Amino acid sequence: MKYKIYVGCFLTLMTIGFTAGAQVYKTAADTIKLNKESTEVRNDIASLTAKISMAEKNMSGYQSKSDKAQSNAHDAAVSSSAQSEKATEGGIKQARKAKRNSKKAFREAKDARSANNNLSNQNDKLASLKGQLAKKQERLEQLKAMRLSINNSIPQK
Repeated sequence: MKYKIYVGCFLTLMTIGFTAGAQVYKTAADTIKLNKESTEVRNDIASLTAKISMAEKNMSGYQSKSDKAQSNAHDAAVSSSAQSEKATEGGIKQARKAKRNSKKAFREAKDARSANNNLSNQNDKLASLKGQLAKKQERLEQLKAMRLSINNSIPQK
């Protein structure tokens, strides 16, 4: 019984959601609303296009920072490894140097990981913006189809 109530509520909400979300312009009187929404969608498309171009422009900077951080981390790790080999044969001074180098290598590795995360976040942001742009362009095409249908339904003199 409880299951049927949940299903009934779910279907009711879905029906209301589809009818409320489906804003369809059918008559000539709706052209003002159609024009308004069309303008808003075009503005959103322009805004998203600008954001995408900025994100793509910034992508090269993130990529170079990531590459540089990876290179620095690798160099620090190699240096730390060489110093630790010397420390096994040397004294306390060599051991302290090895410890400093290992801490430096660790910091460089953290920086490289951070740069890679920033690059990944930028890629995700770019993908999200492109998805939003595709949805807005699809909505603009729907509005154009509605405008064409309204224009075809108006009798020509």
